[in-house]
Amino acid sequence: MSKLDIGIVGAGIGGLTAAIAMARLGHEVTVFEQAETFGRVGADINLTPNAVHALDRLDVGQKLRKTAARPTHRISRMWDTGKETSRLEMRDTAERQYGAPQLTIHRADLLSVLEQVVPAQRFRMDHKAVRVSENGKAAVQFENDKQVSFDAVIGADGIHSVIRHALFGAEHPQFTGLVSWRATFPRDRAADLPNLDAFTKWWGPEPDRQIVTFPLTGGREIFVFATTPQDDWRDESWTAAGDIMELRSAYADFHSEARAMLDACETATKSALHVRDPLPRWSSGHVTLLGDAAHPMTPFMAQGACQAIEDAIVLARSLEAVGVDGVPAALLRYENARKARTAKIQIASRGNEWLKKGGNADWVYGYDAWATPL
Repeated sequence: MSKLDIGIVGAGIGGLTAAIAMARLGHEVTVFEQAETFGRVGADINLTPNAVHALDRLDVGQKLRKTAARPTHRISRMWDTGKETSRLEMRDTAERQYGAPQLTIHRADLLSVLEQVVPAQRFRMDHKAVRVSENGKAAVQFENDKQVSFDAVIGADGIHSVIRHALFGAEHPQFTGLVSWRATFPRDRAADLPNLDAFTKWWGPEPDRQIVTFPLTGGREIFVFATTPQDDWRDESWTAAGDIMELRSAYADFHSEARAMLDACETATKSALHVRDPLPRWSSGHVTLLGDAAHPMTPFMAQGACQAIEDAIVLARSLEAVGVDGVPAALLRYENARKARTAKIQIASRGNEWLKKGGNADWVYGYDAWATPL
């Protein structure tokens, strides 16, 4: 078995999944993270069956199920009447149909499970990458002036990827004019409402306004996601505080059950939504991109984390039994296997119409990262 020395920049969901999968195939993996310590950052992650199936093969799925919730359905409802326009059975039905259920989980709980699988000596915390270069291999330069060379470097460093910038230059994101809001509340604050155990999307009178709710932490908490138009807010931060009264006011004309969800929230975070076009290339020599670094998506199909997980599995498979000289070709195999699917989901998510009135979810949920042709 060929053994590669692989550096992964970014200890997020995609980077950690890649580290686990590559280590299983016998490679030496080092994960670099700019944060000094791991913290409980973020709120929701919606792992649809395509992602859960991929993680199950890494033997982490059962641990995830201990803290996750399993939504009963994926429901679309109209903003004013509350009428259902589509209802897709999940839970046991999804497991039978796709080989895995949907899991909704706190991002920190997912990361914690993945972190525990990667040996502690494989992490390098407080390492902020500033550039990457190539000279037969790939070398990452860090803010502390340290430079480390690898047989392959994976840029899993998110929306504002330093590795992507080094490979392909500055990006040009387009602001959508929308801001997204995220909040959680204890289930007992809205215990009388129906469908708390479902993934429910309230479609507004215009695409600018929508509310999504689903259970977290085994159903003990409910997560709320919403969008509102606001042209003067451009911050993409996950942690910027929003005014909960402003959010409630924006949905004052929605159905009483939707408003009750917002009334149960005490605080919310707020972030501007930008769109980016699919990249024509992800790889250069011994360096490639993964997850949001390669294909950042709006959240309307809940596939950002799921596609990063798929990327990680396909990338690991592409590098199986590959020697140093074969790395560039392997990275191109990975890129070619993934670009069409991620671009389709990127564009569909931007359109924000998927499953509004029903439709086929098989092309998203039925994908098998472990079996897709390379």
